[in-house]
Amino acid sequence: MKPGREVIEVNLEEWQALLERARQEPLDEEGYEKLQAALRAFRHLTELIGEKDTTISRLRAVLGKPSTEKTSKVLEQAGLEPPAKSHPPPGGKASPSAKAKPGHGRNGAAAYQGAERIKIPHASLKPGDHCPECLKGKVYARKDPALRIRVVGQAPLAARVYELESLRCNLCGEVFEATAPEGVGDKKYDESAAAMIGLLKYGSGVPFYRLAGLEASLGIPLPASTQWEIVAERAELIRPAFNELICQAAQGEVLYNDDTAMKVLALALARASPASTEGEEESANSRERTGMFTSGIVSTRQGQRMALFFTGRRHAGENLAQVLAQRAAGLAPPIQMCDALSRNFPKLPKPLEIMVGNCNAHARRRFVDVIPSFPEKCRYVLENLGKVYGYDAQAEEQGLSPEERLRFHQAYSGPIMNELHAWLRAQFEKKEVEPNSGMGTAINYALRHWDRLTLFLRQPGAPLDSNIVERALKRAILHRKNSLFYKTENGAEVGDLFMSLIHTCELNGANPFDYLTELQKHATELAQNPAAWMPWNYRETLQHAGTSKPPA
Repeated sequence: MKPGREVIEVNLEEWQALLERARQEPLDEEGYEKLQAALRAFRHLTELIGEKDTTISRLRAVLGKPSTEKTSKVLEQAGLEPPAKSHPPPGGKASPSAKAKPGHGRNGAAAYQGAERIKIPHASLKPGDHCPECLKGKVYARKDPALRIRVVGQAPLAARVYELESLRCNLCGEVFEATAPEGVGDKKYDESAAAMIGLLKYGSGVPFYRLAGLEASLGIPLPASTQWEIVAERAELIRPAFNELICQAAQGEVLYNDDTAMKVLALALARASPASTEGEEESANSRERTGMFTSGIVSTRQGQRMALFFTGRRHAGENLAQVLAQRAAGLAPPIQMCDALSRNFPKLPKPLEIMVGNCNAHARRRFVDVIPSFPEKCRYVLENLGKVYGYDAQAEEQGLSPEERLRFHQAYSGPIMNELHAWLRAQFEKKEVEPNSGMGTAINYALRHWDRLTLFLRQPGAPLDSNIVERALKRAILHRKNSLFYKTENGAEVGDLFMSLIHTCELNGANPFDYLTELQKHATELAQNPAAWMPWNYRETLQHAGTSKPPA
């Protein structure tokens, strides 16, 4: 096996000094190795650029862009000493996780919440029997039983063929078939099959054709077209849950929104069709929006978190406006958290109002991108923002209410943000940073949106960033990477429905497979009262109905 070359880290100042030294005297061994490494890197980059499969992401990885934006890693990549670990503020409590000893990393039996539990009685003893060892005492049942975990493999979708014995009268010709077991009806695909297909496709990013190939290799024919027919049919049954989810999300206290690019073939082909020869229609077509997006909206309300996805021509702000149109009158204005992109802001009718906050993570990322050119100045910004995030984590660990969290941030984060704001303005006033440079662009962004970036210092419950919706959109990105596109608008709508219900389950700690299965089994009750069939309360509804079974 060919050993990898040692990585040699050299910044621009070192290269300049090396060139100056080469003018005056021959290079030493260390200088020669650095120059040789530069030539190797240049040759490798030239070869990569010539390859048709090379992407910007691959070039960034080769050039050493950090895979994480953590302050310590970013500073280390820039050749700076990472900051010391911060201590809790006066009156604060240390993080419980900081005191915990490192474990073995294995999952205990309690972690297998979806596992089937089988109780095995003792083969020869029962509580109250005499002890076979000492022959004097009596055995009793221990509170915690001995546990053994057995993990087995199985196909994503399995099939059973029931061979019903068939008898025929030799005289009258009447046929008599054995009765099928309970639960085996005329439907070929039961509720769990549809739930698994939907979960794999829209929750884990497994394309229909890939699942079809896997099942075929296991002896279960499941064509891609059949999978689509199953999920499309079942989507109509569980649509009331999706509509109710939209309604409840509209009543949220904080709404996060953003979008990502997505392709819908039917929309793209409609746009590419020959244009009309009439000038008026051509003018209308030129003004038509060409972009296609999947918008993600995450709404929080009374500890519950709801995720919504919408795919089509509309931007995130327009989709948010449609959701808020269902907001009940009389509620306090919600908080919207997003980045500063204009298409994220909804145009609302006058009765509706929102308080807008901008994402500090997006502002911080602009400084991360220019840290190789402005290491010390970026270090100052990142370390101060890191302190603010540290205080926010402590507020969460201490379980502070929104009002208590606000006072906590005002006391500890407020002075830091005020000092940072003064420092950012001073960079331009003292002409230490060129406004058109990378650092100047990052500072301009922060100053231009400062009021919205610091909403958490004025409004109870205002978050620091929109990372929760960024993580939610990874669902859509996973689908885009694996399936590339939606074929039709109806296909995109079905995908949004499943994706919304699946991710909402995950945000609330519910089992998405069990949830989708139960929605189909109780489609009639769902249509009558969808509010009782949300991911956070459907188990209670099943218990009241007396049909609750632990999820398998």
